[in-house]
Amino acid sequence: MTDMLDPLLLNVLYAVFGGMLTLSFMWLGCKVFSHIVSFSIPEKLAEGNMAVGLMIMGMFIGIGSAMGLVIGLGLN
Repeated sequence: MTDMLDPLLLNVLYAVFGGMLTLSFMWLGCKVFSHIVSFSIPEKLAEGNMAVGLMIMGMFIGIGSAMGLVIGLGLN
């Protein structure tokens, strides 16, 4: 099947699918973590709590890096 598709089109499809997958895992990770902690993440961010912002940033960077590596290594 992949022999019939142009490699450029196949890489674009991989990138689109990988981006959607990464965003969905980031959303899911944020929702799960929001249920674990004893405070409301959106409320704390609205108050300007830098610790919560850094925590969310670190979580997004970690999930994004992990998914990027999985998708990138899957292209070999």
